[in-house]
Amino acid sequence: MKNKFVLAFFLILSFFLVQIYGRKKQTEALSHLSNAKFRGNSGIDMSHFKAVELVNSKSKIHYHPDDIGSKENDRIVRLPGQPNVRFSQYGGYVTVDKSAGRAFYYYFVEAQHSKDSLPLLLWLNGGPGCSSLAYGAMQELGPFRVHSDGKTLYKNRYSWNYAANVLFLESPAGVGFSYSNRTSDYDNNGDKKTAEDNYIFLVNWLKRFPEYKDRDFYISGESYAGHYVPQLAHTILYNNKKAKKTIINLKGILIGNAVINDETDNIGMYDYFAGHALVSNDAVNNIKKHCDFSPNATTQSATCISANNQIERDISHLDIYNIYAPLCFSPTTTAKPKIASLENFDPCSDYYVYAYLNTPEVQEAMHANVTKLKHDWEPCSDVISQWLDSSATVLPLLQEFMANGLRVWIYSGDTDGRVPFTSTIYSIDKLNLPIKTEWHPWYLKGEVGGYTQVYKGDLTFATVRGAGHEVPSFQPLRALSLIKHFVDGTPLPDTKRY
Repeated sequence: MKNKFVLAFFLILSFFLVQIYGRKKQTEALSHLSNAKFRGNSGIDMSHFKAVELVNSKSKIHYHPDDIGSKENDRIVRLPGQPNVRFSQYGGYVTVDKSAGRAFYYYFVEAQHSKDSLPLLLWLNGGPGCSSLAYGAMQELGPFRVHSDGKTLYKNRYSWNYAANVLFLESPAGVGFSYSNRTSDYDNNGDKKTAEDNYIFLVNWLKRFPEYKDRDFYISGESYAGHYVPQLAHTILYNNKKAKKTIINLKGILIGNAVINDETDNIGMYDYFAGHALVSNDAVNNIKKHCDFSPNATTQSATCISANNQIERDISHLDIYNIYAPLCFSPTTTAKPKIASLENFDPCSDYYVYAYLNTPEVQEAMHANVTKLKHDWEPCSDVISQWLDSSATVLPLLQEFMANGLRVWIYSGDTDGRVPFTSTIYSIDKLNLPIKTEWHPWYLKGEVGGYTQVYKGDLTFATVRGAGHEVPSFQPLRALSLIKHFVDGTPLPDTKRY
């Protein structure tokens, strides 16, 4: 009973912090779920993820021409405040459940060059409940960033559409502009439903954009997308097998600072804290002695909770998603745009994006919010009330992908403390994979870009030096190099001449 009161206290505290400091961010969303799972008695189903057959579901996979929608109607002529560009961009809705009136919003940017030959890349942000527009498109790897005035855009010369045609998806229902006419859907989200709806979205989107139907396809994402990406990939493989044909031409996955195995994710996080002098070794040793990190833990002792509370107080004044980054002390837009820098990420960017995407002219240009939602567009959803299922590990899915010849890359910004490189290394070690290429630095422009190790079975792990949780925000050039080598299927460069 005590643990339930402790959990309730932390949920209430998180709510008030959001009210004081502004829009809920990716940080709060992941901490909310992980705290609930770690402290026990959450009621969240943590069993292994299993795909369901969707390929023959005519009630969900739309097959009538009237249901497909028009690519040309989704074309974005120009975004307000946008600089001139030479690539095409699209935005709109794809229905994932006709009976419920559930539809997902997407934003798609074709490649800067060679759009007819470069692969299709889907980007998913995590949370759970956070928007791929808020982070991926507008603060990380999209073609534009938002000026501090919240009205104008500037070019991201390190956009990932230099390497692929990039599709950003807001999911599940209740995230960003994605919605359901059956509002009870917002109370029933979880890993399984998200994977199912994401798959249905993809099948229907490819009918609207048939030129990408047979294109090499990759799925990427960060943070809690460490669940979304593998679970969607597994669903694709499962339904390709059921259909006895290639419905979606999946070639690989790329996940960054990814939640993939609860037990090692937690232990690795505390070890990172101690290893970077954020907390004492005694505090971490106390956590390891008194806390149960196993997936079948149902409660935590009072001593464990107390030790964890002390650590949370020690790190509370840091941006734990980039332990060396400045904080935002001016959570408002400015009358005139500040001088923008791609290399020095502005910690107040969340507020600029919030202002921009809640502008009616922007929504009209993007073909968004067509149903006039009763809530604002938010970087992380405030209408999703609970998360029903969250598997304790996705490691078996990674093993499946390697067995099926898919490319698997996992990367870590090395200044992220929330899902740090230590967590990811501990998780990969659980797979017991033979090493193909030993740990070594990789280079970009004569400097160390990070470190990498390649495992037999086509799994590559790489760190990105000087990057936080949202790697392309903090090291955009190194992130672009990473994605180029991933889609090309080439190792990261191991000599300084790059």
